[in-house]
Formats: sequence, C-alpha cells, structure tokens
Amino acid sequence: MAEIVHFLVNTIGEWGYIGIFLLMFLESSFFPFPSEVVMIPAGYLAYKGNMNIFLIIIIGLLGSITGAWLNYLIAHKFGRKFLEKFISNEKLNKLDNFFDKHGHISTFSGRLIPGVRQYISFPAGLAKMKGFIFTFYTGLGSLIWILVLVSIGYFIGQNQELIHKYLKEITIITLIILGFIIFIYYKVQKVKNESIDN
Repeated sequence: MAEIVHFLVNTIGEWGYIGIFLLMFLESSFFPFPSEVVMIPAGYLAYKGNMNIFLIIIIGLLGSITGAWLNYLIAHKFGRKFLEKFISNEKLNKLDNFFDKHGHISTFSGRLIPGVRQYISFPAGLAKMKGFIFTFYTGLGSLIWILVLVSIGYFIGQNQELIHKYLKEITIITLIILGFIIFIYYKVQKVKNESIDN
C-alpha cells in the first residue's frame, strides 16, 4: 500500500497542475476515476512545499466543473435516446420530475456522494438546467469535496491507514451535514409552496 501511495505522489508531482486538471476532469466525467487518488497526494505535496495549495484547489475545481459540463452537454445534446441505453425509461422520468422541482440542490448534493458525483450531471442536462445555476452548484459541491481531500493529504500525509480511517469518517460527517442542508431546503420549499397555494 505504501508503494501505491508513493507512486501516486510521484505521478502527481511529475504531471503537476496539468495532471491535476486532467485527472479531475476524468473523475468528474463519465470515466469512474476516484478523486481521492488525485487530491490527497496533491495535498501532501502542498504540505511538502512542492505545490501551491491554492492552485491545487482552483485547478482541481476547474477540472471537476469541466468534466461535469461534458456530461451535461452529452445529455443535453443527445437526450434521452442516448441515456436510455444505460438508464431505464422509468428512472429517467423520475429524474426529470425530480430535477424540475429540486434540480439545483440535487446537483450540489450529488457532488458530495461517492459513486454519484460522476453521473449527477446527466439528469441536469436532460432537465436543461440553466448553465449558470448548474455551474454554481456543481462548483460548490465539488469545492467542498476537494477541500476535504486536500486537507486530508495536507494534514495526514502519507499515512495510508489514517487516510482510509479519516476519509470514511469525514465522508459520513459530510453526508450528515448534507442531509441537514437538504432537510432545511425542503422545509423552506414546503413553506413557499403553502404560501403560494394560500
């Protein structure tokens, strides 16, 4: 395991900021590439003084947003017929209805959920979410996740055992906070809907 960590740190160090951008682009698009293997080693390199932590965060964020836009444009341009090859028509209908009501918050929350963040842009593209709103909430969710991963790499370094331990705990805490945010959002929406009906 230590050899794998050493390899990842060296790879990120050699590829530099361009490598961070490309790998985060892949992670955020349809290619299932885990962001943990990019941003944690980058955070460690920032701790060592080999990279600038602010540039790491900014470039990682740009890569994430660009990759998400690729998925968005694929869904927006090719539409349901293309996605029906991978997602059932019933599920697509549910996604369309959900995004009509809660598109922006679901785009934000999806960026924080492992296994979901790579694909949350597809239903956003189908729903034709406004580009500015999509970019803002995608960027916000991505930024939170990137900050978590970079912080782990910066403060924990190459201790793989601690990384696994705290990554799991931080993910759980993030999901709890996320659940609270969504709960507040739904409550606010319910109050607004009731006031409109009355």
